[in-house]
Parts: sequence; C-alpha cells; structure tokens
Amino acid sequence: MKAIVTTGTGGPEVLAISEVPAPTPGPGEVLIDVIAAGINRADVQQRRGFYPPPPGASEILGLEVSGRIAAFGANVTKPFSINQKVVALLTGGGYAAQVCVPAGQVLPLPEGIDVISAAGLPEVAATVHSNLFMTAQLQAGETVLIHGGAGGIGAMAIQLAKAAGARVIATAGSDEKVAMLTSYLGADLAVNYRTDDFVERVKEFTEGRGANVILDVVGAKYLARNVAALATYGRLVVIGLQGGATAELNLGALLTKRAAIIGTTLRARPVEEKQAIMEGVHQHVWPLVASGAVKPMVDRTFPLEQAGAAHEYLDSGEHVGKVLLTL
Repeated sequence: MKAIVTTGTGGPEVLAISEVPAPTPGPGEVLIDVIAAGINRADVQQRRGFYPPPPGASEILGLEVSGRIAAFGANVTKPFSINQKVVALLTGGGYAAQVCVPAGQVLPLPEGIDVISAAGLPEVAATVHSNLFMTAQLQAGETVLIHGGAGGIGAMAIQLAKAAGARVIATAGSDEKVAMLTSYLGADLAVNYRTDDFVERVKEFTEGRGANVILDVVGAKYLARNVAALATYGRLVVIGLQGGATAELNLGALLTKRAAIIGTTLRARPVEEKQAIMEGVHQHVWPLVASGAVKPMVDRTFPLEQAGAAHEYLDSGEHVGKVLLTL
C-alpha cells in the first residue's frame, strides 16, 4: 500500500511516499481504508525526532483518519459494517492507504459532516474533551484561557467551552486570527500574544480574578505567566511543549492560589482509556457537531503525495484550523 515514510529526522523534506506492507487487523481491531488523515503537532514533533511512537506502535505518522471499514479482526463487538464511513483515533499509521485500529477508538461520522472534513475531528475532539472536561472539570460560568486558539485544538476548545457555558479567552499570533476567534468561533476575548500581555488582558477581563482553567500547548515558555493568570483554585493543563520542556517556577505563587498544574498526553494512554474518551466524544461532542453548534475547521487539504508540502504549510503557522491529507 502507499504510505508516507520518514527518511530521517528533520524538516518536511524527510517525508517521502513509499510502498509498505498492508496491515492485517488483529483481535479487537478494524481495518480502515483511509480517505483522509489529519496532521497534528505531534506528527511534526515525531518528524523532528522529539516524539517517538510508543512501543509497538506504527512508525508511520498520523493520529487520526476518516475512511471506510474494510475488514474486522476477531472478537470485534461494536456494531460496525463493511464499507461504513467512520473516523478513528490512532497511535500512529494514519498517513497511509490503510490502517488498523482498536474498535473502541472508532466512531461513526457525525451526522451532516462529509467524510474528508471528519478526518480533522477525532484527535482534537478527544484531546479537548478529555482535558477540558474530564481532567480540568470546566464548568458553566467559569473562565477558560485557550492558547493557540487558531489551531485545530484551539478552535475545537473554543467551541466546546462556549457550548458548555464557559467564558472563553483565546490567544493567537496575528490580528486577523484574533478577529476570527471572536467573530467566527465565538471567543469572548481574543489576545494577540505578539503585541499584548495575555496575563494583563485576562486580569482585566476577569476583574482581577484570573482564569479558572488554562489549556496550554506552549509549555515552559508560558509556565510562570500561566500561573500568574490563574484564579484561586485554578487548573493549568499542559498538553504541548511548543515553547520548551524545562522552566523554573516560584512554587509560592502556585501554593498561594491553591492551584493545580496537570500534564497530559493522549497518544500513550492505554486502549481502555482511549475508548472511554471516545465514548465521551460520541456522547457529548458528536451531537454538537451534528447540530452545527461545533464546526469542523479545515484550513486546507493536500494529497498524500504532498505530505511534505502540507507539513511545510503547518510549520509556517499560517493555517487556521486543521490541515488534512487526502487519498
């Protein structure tokens, strides 16, 4: 089958199209003919050599796909059918014509969503639902600060937080993106982090109280400032390290606020945890997508053979929402 392989570690130029053996579904797995695959920051980090796949996972990039079910392994109990259109959350292997995945990580398409756009939903929906609601326990009436609001995770987080009745502050890197976060996605306040101090803007917006929850993809670079922006009993959830992995912190500031810092990843979780997360997505997120309250944000699609160009575009930071590969 066709797949994108990495010829080394580094920039987008290390991605190449190749022929590789087709996978065979094991017990509890389904085989999916891939129609589209989402590109995520985790793929970029793996390409650069900073985020290797968990033991036993495919070396091929790709953490989410949409497609049609082609075959079943033994003991699959979920009510799927051959040729049914589905989406799947993966541990790897998405940049390929076929992929095998545990059946518990597969969901039917939300009603009214085309199969290509749906490829950009599983990873961001699972990441946001698990972190904002299952981990941080975001409640209606609370204020959440979402960094990277124009990315795939950020766009989903803004919409789900608003649907849950939270007040949303989001950051982005240009005035054009800032305008989109409020006018299209519904953020209550958007901050250009290149020209404004998000800590000051959060304090102004909350009349000095701070944000109850912060969803952070930056990491070390923002650690101290995130803690400064937290409210008493606030929860800082770190899900990315785009700004580095090591930072110093005045623990007194954390203790004074009785606040919590939580670090999570999705990819390395056991199958059982991923299944529970996907069941939550099916129950809580899919109805919002079907109703139009939450919209898939697809910026651009590239054919699989142009995976390098797609990564180059993602690296540029010009995108708003998801970048997808199509087969």
